[in-house]
Amino acid sequence: MTQPNLVDPQTLDILAPNLKRRYSGVTSTIMRLVPLQFTDMRIATVGPVLPAEVPQIRLRDLVTLSRSGPNGARVWHARRNTEMLAGLILKHILRKNLKLLFTSAAQRHHSRYTKWLIRRMDALIATSGKSARYLDLPSTVIRHGIDISEFAPTLDKHAVRQRLGLDPDALIIGCFGRIRPQKGNDLFIDAMLDLLPNRPDVQAIIMGGVTQQFESFAADLRSRVAASPCRDRIHFLSEVPGWTIAPWFQAVDLYVAPQRNEGFGLTPLEAMACGAAVVATRVGAFEELVKPGETGLIVRCDDQAALTQAIADALSDRARLKQWGDAGPPHVASRFRIQDEAAAINAVYRELLA
Repeated sequence: MTQPNLVDPQTLDILAPNLKRRYSGVTSTIMRLVPLQFTDMRIATVGPVLPAEVPQIRLRDLVTLSRSGPNGARVWHARRNTEMLAGLILKHILRKNLKLLFTSAAQRHHSRYTKWLIRRMDALIATSGKSARYLDLPSTVIRHGIDISEFAPTLDKHAVRQRLGLDPDALIIGCFGRIRPQKGNDLFIDAMLDLLPNRPDVQAIIMGGVTQQFESFAADLRSRVAASPCRDRIHFLSEVPGWTIAPWFQAVDLYVAPQRNEGFGLTPLEAMACGAAVVATRVGAFEELVKPGETGLIVRCDDQAALTQAIADALSDRARLKQWGDAGPPHVASRFRIQDEAAAINAVYRELLA
C-alpha cells in the first residue's frame, strides 16, 4: 500500500481542505492544483479520502496545529460550505490564526446560510465572471485550467481507439460525467436517438457514474436506447477516474456538454485540449470556454431541438468538424493552463499572508 505524502503541518502556510468522501469536480480541482502549488508554496490538503501522492496532513493534525504558521497567519482555502464552516470553527473556537478564503463556482443565488458564511471570509475567488456576479461582494476571477501535457491530442487516434475497444473508423461523439438530470444526459440520448438512425457512420459514448438516487433515471435511458434501432452504436460505459480519462477525450471527434446546470465545467476544456470539437449549452462557464464557430457551438440550455440541431450541424461537415477540433489545443493552451490558475491563486495567498 502506498504511503500518503504527509507534510509537517507546523511548516504550512496554506491549507486547502477536501472535506468530502465522494469524488467530485471540486475534488478533482484540489487534487490537480495542490501538488502544483506545493512547488512554490507550503500548501497541503486535508480530508477523509485523499490520493496518496497529494501533499496532505491528517484530520487530527488540525486540532494540534500551532496557532500561527511560520510567517504568522495561515490561509484556509475553502471551496464548500462545510469547509467554510470548518474554517470558522478553527479560527474562532480553536483560535487558529487563519485568513479565510472561499472559491465559488456557483451560478445561482446563494442560500441565506451560504451568504452568511461568505460574508465571514477574508477574500473570495470566483471561477467565472458569471459566478462573480452572484457573490455580491468583491472577488478575484480565476478561471480553472487543465494540464495540457496530460490533455493533448494523440498522434494516433486509431491506436487509442483500438486500445479502448472503440471502432477506429467511426465518427464518435462523447458525453462524459455523472448521470443525472442536471447533467442533461437525457437530452444527449434523445439527440442520438434522433440523429443516429440516419448516420450509420456515427457512434456515441455516454460515460459516467450513477448514484443510488438516480438509478431509475439511468435505467430509463438504457431502456430507451435498448429499444432503438441504433442500440449497437450508443455505448454506456462506467465512470473512469479523472486521472485516466484523457484517452477517452482523445478518441472522440465531437464532445457534447448538454448540462442544465453547472458550476464551472471542465470537460469542454479537456475535450478541446485533446482535439475534439465541442457542442455545449449556455451554462456554467461554457460561454467563456468555447469559441462558437471556431472550436464548436453554444446552444440554449434545456432546449432539445437546439441541441439536436447543433450536433447535426457539427456532423454535417467533417472537414469543418476537424478544423474546430484542431483549433482547440492552441485555444486552451493560450488561456486555460492549470499552471496559470495555480500561479493566480498563489498570488491571492501571498496577498492574504502579507
